[in-house]
Amino acid sequence: MRLLIIEDDRDAADYLVKALREVGHVADHAADGEEGLALASHETYDVLIVDRMLPKRDGLSVIGALRAKGVTVPALILSALGAVDDRVKGLRAGGDDYLPKPYSFAELLARIEILARRHGGREETVYRVGDLELDRLSHRVMRGKDEIVLQPREFRLLEYLMKHAGQVVTRTMLLENVWDYHFDPQTNVIDVHVSRLRSKIDKGFAQPLLHTVRGAGYMIRDSASGK
Repeated sequence: MRLLIIEDDRDAADYLVKALREVGHVADHAADGEEGLALASHETYDVLIVDRMLPKRDGLSVIGALRAKGVTVPALILSALGAVDDRVKGLRAGGDDYLPKPYSFAELLARIEILARRHGGREETVYRVGDLELDRLSHRVMRGKDEIVLQPREFRLLEYLMKHAGQVVTRTMLLENVWDYHFDPQTNVIDVHVSRLRSKIDKGFAQPLLHTVRGAGYMIRDSASGK
């Protein structure tokens, strides 16, 4: 996705830009409301991440101006003002979601993905990489003509990797999205599960799909096609 972060706090903005790029998205940054309004008006984005308190023009004013121009790109409001009245005001101003600070990056990412799906279409229910297929509804995994039986955690791990096929998936991403940890427990739980998953989906097949990216994380891709 292509995302625009409108945030005047440089440290917060740098963190978001880096984190979003790490998970494979394109992230632009505007440091004030006027710059954000100009970028959002003339460029195409999948989701806007808008801080409420901004110099030159506040976040709600930016969103309101965009809606008045007919710009329908989803907007997620970030704010230290988390009271019910504040959230209601933000949504009524044209925001599509409202996330109080401080927040978890995993939750922010999930909310961005939901907004993009709602705006752009239905979520995929079947993921395919090479001859590997995962059906989210039936919880069935096939590699070619062979059915692969996975434990629930292995299925969730494979689903997340396939959802981000062709992208490096970091240890932090897996801890937050597969194990629901927002800290590193300093165990080899990820290594063990990845090893088990690799033995099930790659062992006995000529073309490996699950790759370790040294010093970065893991990636699932079809080496034959580059996808």
